[in-house]
Amino acid sequence: MEDKRELANDTYVPEIRFKGFTAPWEQRKFGELGSVAMCKRIFKEQTTTEGDVPFFKIGTFGGNPDAYISRELFEEYKSKFQYPEVGDMLISASGTIGRTVEYTGKDEYFQDSNIVWFKHDNRIENSFLRYIYQIVKWDGIEGSTIKRLYNDNFLKTKFTMPSVAEQKKLGEFFKQLDHLIILYQRKCDMLKNLKASMLTKMFPKEGESVPEIRFKGFTEPWKQRKLSEIATMHARIGWQNLRTSEFLDNGDYMLITGTDFEDGRINFSTCHYVEKERYDQDRNIQIGDGSILITKDGTLGKVAYVQGLKKPATLNAGVFNVEIRNENEVDRKYLFQYLKAPFLMDYVGRKATGGTIKHLNQNILVDFPIVMPQKAEQEKIGQYFEGIDNLITLHQRKYEKLLDVKKAFLEKMIGGDN
Repeated sequence: MEDKRELANDTYVPEIRFKGFTAPWEQRKFGELGSVAMCKRIFKEQTTTEGDVPFFKIGTFGGNPDAYISRELFEEYKSKFQYPEVGDMLISASGTIGRTVEYTGKDEYFQDSNIVWFKHDNRIENSFLRYIYQIVKWDGIEGSTIKRLYNDNFLKTKFTMPSVAEQKKLGEFFKQLDHLIILYQRKCDMLKNLKASMLTKMFPKEGESVPEIRFKGFTEPWKQRKLSEIATMHARIGWQNLRTSEFLDNGDYMLITGTDFEDGRINFSTCHYVEKERYDQDRNIQIGDGSILITKDGTLGKVAYVQGLKKPATLNAGVFNVEIRNENEVDRKYLFQYLKAPFLMDYVGRKATGGTIKHLNQNILVDFPIVMPQKAEQEKIGQYFEGIDNLITLHQRKYEKLLDVKKAFLEKMIGGDN
């Protein structure tokens, strides 16, 4: 690839492009190349919740259908009225404008005016069009509160385009990048599903004392304990509450708040800081590596395991510090995984029968039942789920990195005037 960039009149040369392409890109309007097409209107009474042909509305576009039309109606409308061709890029024209789905030839139907496609000649490639849609500034609606892309807005929108050959190269490049992004997203989803499945199998079901799956060498039945029997919970008490002016942007003593919880860990980059006097105020809420935290206000029941702490830290209001009573009996990572699993929030939900709990207090938590094997088995289970969590984090970071890479390449290879 070569690095270049210049803008002059109605032409554009991208910052990065494939070798062998030197001609400047030309600015065009969609209306110069084709027209907006859509399926014939389907009325609610013509749909069913089950049927032969999926009918996608704006709310289900790109997902799973919740409505269907008959085979007879589909065949009639498909033959008499506008219908996409294989490869056409369907685009959302209301709500979140610009979501795209490539039509692959399946028997399916689409909501008129909300889901449209660009009917064009061979001067533009659909594979390139997909990525133009992702960065183009739509005429008349940029910066406005309008949530609909009307045909007139669509056709008046300007964008720059290279030769068909360069369009094909770009379309293929970004398609491969999208494939990688989807791959890591699926790996994340697969690992999350694996963990959810193993949580139901590696812990005993209600009323039982052994799990469905366990590590070799362990045969003893598990025992049920209350959380208050194995741990104490501490939080910042009322008179210790901080004023907004005490939240510092930097310092030597970190302040951990529930909003800093991120997928079972603490995002230290979002933490505030406090003065030493506030840190020294209560030893019970001083945090270190291995601390287990639970949010008791805001989003209830979020759990975090503290790792990689580089400075002394204390808690803001709204967070419990769970301190294990006897380290010889309870493994920290096991307890963290048990609290992070759905068991805790299922328990809280049952306690909320007839109402909504907006504050998770100790009176609710103290009786939370925890089933526990011997410590050696706890350690094995804690390590196993920690390994899955680490893999999820790894693939999630790769996924997010690829999204950033794609964003940068879109700007440098297609962006500019688009």
